This record gives sequence, structure tokens and C-alpha cells, in this order.
Amino acid sequence: MSLFNTVRNTIVPVHKEGYPFVAAFFVASLVLGWIFKPLFWIGMIFTLWCAYFFRDPERVTPQDDDLVISPADGKVSAIQMVTPPAELNLGSEPMLRISVFMNVFNCHVNRAPMRGRIVSINYRSGSFVNAELDKASEDNERNGLVIETRHGQIGVVQIAGLVARRILCWANPNEPVDAGERFGLIRFGSRLDVFLPAGAAPRVSLGQTAVAGETVIAEFASAKGRVISRRS
Repeated sequence: MSLFNTVRNTIVPVHKEGYPFVAAFFVASLVLGWIFKPLFWIGMIFTLWCAYFFRDPERVTPQDDDLVISPADGKVSAIQMVTPPAELNLGSEPMLRISVFMNVFNCHVNRAPMRGRIVSINYRSGSFVNAELDKASEDNERNGLVIETRHGQIGVVQIAGLVARRILCWANPNEPVDAGERFGLIRFGSRLDVFLPAGAAPRVSLGQTAVAGETVIAEFASAKGRVISRRS
């Protein structure tokens, strides 16, 4: 039984959005193998990669309303003061933007950076340039959430990348959301931008690897007590 539990805890579950893709890759592998046997094994490698891409691991999120948690796995690609996208209706004053770039090997399940209430969700069509480039914030297809938190409204923007062609968001306006709660997914390479109001200070550095639902990327100044965590 202990061996079974060890194997079960080691295998990361696949998000349900990935099931059709994993199945399609597997069927393609069978067809290719019927044509030329070595192609089956090549196809199986891509099938395993697809399952790995859609993995949805459990994360332990710090429960502290002064902390901003990374919404995505990946590399911190930008920390700067910029004007938020107009569709978020967060005003014209610069806000602290922290960007996390996800490559095709990162987990792509997106999580809420703070606890609060979703005020609005705004989708905008666009192009598909490299999400690591700064102009991707303006040019690329994106989906923005505004969350009302203890420290005011924050913006969370899902940005499609060079090979990403679908942004998924299963959150709804006026719904409450917890820090670390899953709210969306982007297929095959992309970026998440978090826009924070005055009082937020970065707690990460450029190039640092962030873990969705666990890494503290920013913090609002306040007296600190004991930090608790929530498993999700």
C-alpha cells in the first residue's frame, strides 16, 4: 500500500482540458505506427509531452491578504511601472506590472494572485507575437480580470503567445476568488501580467523562476503575523 501511495503521489494529474489533446496525440501515434512502426514511438513521446504540458499539480498557497502570489509557473520577465490596458478600467496612472512568461514546458494552469471578488472580465482579440516581448501586452490576444481586494483593485491579464491559440477562463464576474484558486489556462506558451496599485512592493527579481500559487511576487506593507497556507 505504501508503494501504491508513493506512485500515486508522484504522478501529477492532467487537467481535464488536456484530455482531448492527449487522446488525439495517442490516436495519431497509433495511426503513424500502423504506417511505419518507429513513428509510433515518436508519437508516444509527443503524447507524453502533451500530458506533461497539461499537468495540474497541487499547490500550497500562503493565506495572507497582504501577499501577491504568482498566477503562473515560469520566468519573471518584467517588473516595471506601466499604464494598465484600457479595457481593465483601472485608470491612466502607472501601476506596478509584474509579468511571468510561460514556455511550452511550464505548467499552464493559471491561479488567482490574491483573495477578493472578480469585478469584471474583458477579452480582446489580437496577434500572436512572442509573449516574452514587451509589445505583447498591447498587441497580443488577451483576457483581463479585475479583482477587488483588500488593497484595492488589481488586474490579471492572460496573454496569448507565439504558439498559443486559445485562452481559457472559467471564472465569472461577481464571483469570490481565493488566492491560489485556479481560474484559467492558456495552451502552448504564453504570459501573465499582474497590475498592482500603490503600496505594492516586488518580492521577486527579473529572471527568477516563479511557481503558480506558491511564489510571493509582491507584498503590501503591513505588520506581519503568522502566515498560514491552503492546499488546493
